[in-house]
Amino acid sequence: MAAVAGTLAGLVGRDIQPYSHEVIVENGGDIYIHSSQERRVGVFAGESPLSGRIAVKIAATPPQGLGICASSATVGPSESTGKADTALVMASSAALADAAATALGNKVKDSSQVEEALAWVMGIEGVQGCLVIIGDHLGVQGDIKIEKI
Repeated sequence: MAAVAGTLAGLVGRDIQPYSHEVIVENGGDIYIHSSQERRVGVFAGESPLSGRIAVKIAATPPQGLGICASSATVGPSESTGKADTALVMASSAALADAAATALGNKVKDSSQVEEALAWVMGIEGVQGCLVIIGDHLGVQGDIKIEKI
């Protein structure tokens, strides 16, 4: 069940793609994107001082598109066994990004676990990059480019 929203975003996005060169499907923090131009995805992290202050820069996507999905222990109705304000994963598919973001968020119980959790999720085939926000701590690994908003 951890990948339902991402899976649906990906399925809808791929179904729409033959009709449009630019497709962005957002489903509660889980995104499928197919775009020929650079895009930015804002990062919301609840009460964290970093919330709404950074964005992930997305270059033109590959032909199959990609997934950018977030999970949180402090935002939204979903259950998490971790404490991350935001765990975000960019992957080759939205279903994979959603499942990996959920797993990443579950692994982070405090800021001392961020780097180990990021390294772990980067070991999953198809994961391109990830970030975690917990309180005022930000960790980033892989092909994630962030900028201040």
